[in-house]
Amino acid sequence: MGMSVTISAATEQDAEQILKLQYLCYQAEAALYDDYTIQPLTQTLDDLRAELGDACVVVARLGTEVVGAVRGSVGADGTAAIDKLIVHPRMQHHGLGGRLLDAVEERLAAERSAKRYRLLAGHRSEGNLRLYRSHGYEPVGTEQLSPRLSLVTLEKEAVAAKAAGDGTPRTCVASA
Repeated sequence: MGMSVTISAATEQDAEQILKLQYLCYQAEAALYDDYTIQPLTQTLDDLRAELGDACVVVARLGTEVVGAVRGSVGADGTAAIDKLIVHPRMQHHGLGGRLLDAVEERLAAERSAKRYRLLAGHRSEGNLRLYRSHGYEPVGTEQLSPRLSLVTLEKEAVAAKAAGDGTPRTCVASA
């Protein structure tokens, strides 16, 4: 009997699994830009635990294993910053990244009154850019951070994302 992937709010007990998965997933990005000092690879467990307390963190589970995660927070102007969308390499290309993106958008709109969503992607991260565009994000700017890396800023209005959700309020971070 096979297991299905479930998506739910992260708990404090997920912190170590999320950090290990983040480290695994960002190896490809680091290699793409020849930079292993990127923040997802240097983030500490304490820093991640602090994020779990402040941000809307959603995880995908296969049984008890965390196989995907995404984080979001909303600024005073109603813009939600979505960050660190990760999916275990063995689970990629099956729609899980899109499901996580939809889930965090729904929660940010319902619980934190997000009016628009913003995320960043490296200019060479073709798969990420393709995923974001397929979910309605449009490039709105590019910032060159180094000779090897430019960050593309993508945005979309929350109205389009909220219409896709069921409107059921959910808690972003659960404590156990």
